[in-house]
Amino acid sequence: MTRRRVVITGLGTVNPLGLSVPDTWRALLAGKSGIGPITLFDVSQFKVRFAGEAHGFRPDPVIDARAVRRLDRFSQFALVAAAEAVADSGIDFAAEDAFRCGCILGSGIGGIAELEDGHTTLMTKGPARVSPFIIPKMIANSAAGTISIRYHLRGPNTTVSTACSSAAHAIGDAMRQIAGGFVDVMVTGGSEAGITPMGLSGFINCKALSERNDDPAHASRPFDRDRDGFVLSEGAGILVLEEYERAKRRGATIYAEVCGCGNTADAYHITAPHEDGIGAAEAMRAAVREAGWNPDEVGYINAHGTSTPLGDVAETKAVKQVFGDHARRLMISSTKSMAGHLLGASGGVEAIACALSIRHGVVHPTVNLDHPDPLCDLDYVPKQAREVRVRKVLSNSFGFGGHNCSLALAAV
Repeated sequence: MTRRRVVITGLGTVNPLGLSVPDTWRALLAGKSGIGPITLFDVSQFKVRFAGEAHGFRPDPVIDARAVRRLDRFSQFALVAAAEAVADSGIDFAAEDAFRCGCILGSGIGGIAELEDGHTTLMTKGPARVSPFIIPKMIANSAAGTISIRYHLRGPNTTVSTACSSAAHAIGDAMRQIAGGFVDVMVTGGSEAGITPMGLSGFINCKALSERNDDPAHASRPFDRDRDGFVLSEGAGILVLEEYERAKRRGATIYAEVCGCGNTADAYHITAPHEDGIGAAEAMRAAVREAGWNPDEVGYINAHGTSTPLGDVAETKAVKQVFGDHARRLMISSTKSMAGHLLGASGGVEAIACALSIRHGVVHPTVNLDHPDPLCDLDYVPKQAREVRVRKVLSNSFGFGGHNCSLALAAV
């Protein structure tokens, strides 16, 4: 079977930098931080008291009040971001063959807030008072299911849960559904709402988070000598993928082509990356190989870049392994330096950033890179956006459990 080309025709997001794609893009180019004190619950007893909240988020008018009560926050994020992406794409799903359209989303945790609330009710009021909606609100596939119901998408409908690489894996899976001829259109990406008492305390106690309570805006500092952990964030990044010839015929806006996806495992440690980055390196090689590129054709990498002591060094080593001398000529930047870490949704937001870089000819910066780590000695586009035409890019996402994913995107 001839492999079909797959392009991005719609973008939607909710995240700490903005509640839409245009707002997010402006914030990224301005080097604006979306990190601040947590307001979602009382954090006075927590060691870390800041995060990247989606401030001002309102599910209406996309979701009516009755439906809101039946959806966890992560599903609300997904549905609102999907509405923006679908509108952006210009597709009228009511006029489409429903079995040729589907939805694959990623989420690392799913409805953790609903689980926490339900457990509290169980312990304080007894089993008879637990909500009958707890299971459909809590399960990680509820966001994908809700989107499929909203748009009557009867094609493939699955959920990927590979921690922080979930959205990237979902995009890769959706791309292959179209490339293989099984469907024509896919809604994909990821959503996460992990800023909860349990989510925050769990990440604090596994020593993954930055503890810069006195300076949240500068806490996420990938590749900087003084980084001390990632910043927990929430939101969604949703894309509409479409078969290229079809998109071209209907005059759709084409942001970029999804050309390849590399998936590997570190097989090393449940939370720490392999210190030499060998799994991450092979994921990038696989993405470049599937895209049919030479490594020296890649001009930009949107790094996983979490601001953890081990992760940033391992990713830098991985880039050097794959690209050799060309690594010094590559531009690399971290969306997380401004948005924080959206866990399973990160790959969706970062794929959007890559698509916009390709379309607009500008690469957003890595902020807070004041004192570069000597072990992180590549071009991380520090502090200021850079106007430059990039035609072939990679977007890296690596997750707890040793899951690695690299997406290859290109100009059309």
